[in-house]
Amino acid sequence: MLSDAMIVSHFPHGPTVYFTLNNVALRHDIGSYKGSTVSEQYPHLIFENFSSKLGERIRDVLKYLFPVPKEDSKRAMTFSTEDDFISFRHHVFVSVPPKQIQLAEVGPRFEMKPYEIRQGTLEQNEAEREWVLAHYARTAKKRTLLSGPASQSKDSQHPNKKVKR
Repeated sequence: MLSDAMIVSHFPHGPTVYFTLNNVALRHDIGSYKGSTVSEQYPHLIFENFSSKLGERIRDVLKYLFPVPKEDSKRAMTFSTEDDFISFRHHVFVSVPPKQIQLAEVGPRFEMKPYEIRQGTLEQNEAEREWVLAHYARTAKKRTLLSGPASQSKDSQHPNKKVKR
């Protein structure tokens, strides 16, 4: 049975972020894993499209899970957000003759969606909720919470302007 949720809690003071997991593929389920091994070096981190205030907050929570890598580290972990899902991929650099380098995915691979941020740690039940995903919010247009608005419409430039419908 695969996990369907993940909790990231920074000790001793927080924050704690709750995620749902989708499309989970373990290391041994990935085809390119067979010819590569997982390095124990600290990984280089790649964050793509975390441009909103919430996106930057979640990026920082994920970034501080990992120590700073050495320049010659052969591992890379990618967190890329699209439509508020964060895709996670884990790769290593593999030398290919004559003098080429390729990325080999070593897994795991999954998508995660944040649904709550608390300011405290996991065991602090009274910790203040910093952000909660509103599942059933009615909106006129699709909003992307992690990557921010793609472009501003005329209505959003004048929030107090009344529009007849």
